[in-house]
Amino acid sequence: MKIPKRLQPLVDDGLIDDVIRRLKSGKEADVFIVRCGDEIRCAKVYKEAEKRNFKQAVHYQEGRKVRNSRDARAMSKGSKFGRQQQEEAWQNTEVDALYLLAKAGVRVPQPDICLDGVLLMELITDEEGLVAPRLSDVILTPEQARADHALMMNYAVRMLCAGLVHGDLSEFNVLMDKDGPVIIDLPQVVDAAANNHAKSMFERDINNLAEYYGQFAPELRDSQYAKEIWALYQEGNLTPDSALSGRFSEIQKRADVGSVLEEIQAASEEHQRRIMARNAEE
Repeated sequence: MKIPKRLQPLVDDGLIDDVIRRLKSGKEADVFIVRCGDEIRCAKVYKEAEKRNFKQAVHYQEGRKVRNSRDARAMSKGSKFGRQQQEEAWQNTEVDALYLLAKAGVRVPQPDICLDGVLLMELITDEEGLVAPRLSDVILTPEQARADHALMMNYAVRMLCAGLVHGDLSEFNVLMDKDGPVIIDLPQVVDAAANNHAKSMFERDINNLAEYYGQFAPELRDSQYAKEIWALYQEGNLTPDSALSGRFSEIQKRADVGSVLEEIQAASEEHQRRIMARNAEE
């Protein structure tokens, strides 16, 4: 096929030997199957910001760390340099997340290199060496659905323990190879501690999976994994091997307003006493 313009520099530099075909066109990138020496890989070509169709992207970027104050100022001002840095940060976020999550025990594609808005990485294949199907295209038995859902919950836990929330996880962002589910598409991943939308995004991710796997194992639709996992995370009790039940009971305690006011009053009186004592010494 004709070599796409964005891939031509990698071909010229010898990083890609042949572009075989387009694999898919998504809301934030186009993906191609390419040959690099003796290996078949995929090349993810990120779309420019004005061409991306990723809703509320600003919510995903909240809390992301910037390399230095100069870049942060440029990005906040929206200058040409700032927009370039913002695009670079959006792309590098996926590469960093792939390395971090692989180390944390989450199955993701192995990244190779990210250059000029193109990410070269492992091509996930099935038993016959063909491109692995998306989870949305797979029919599961009830037993397999329960097993794979449990595995995905463990991956979600491991991601959260690594400080990340996928933010756009569903049956469309999971591939199925011979060993089970592989999570893909991570440029929008968010910092669990620094992003104010992290909790709602996490709950949406987990509930999306419960709804999908629930087609094959209906009891999963009534599970409460999102609330259970997030509660453990907030309490500081979440570990990669946390045992989950899928059940959660919210115990709402009525606020003791009287006690709170008493503590405020006591603190105020103590502050006044210190001021009076200091004035007396002067």
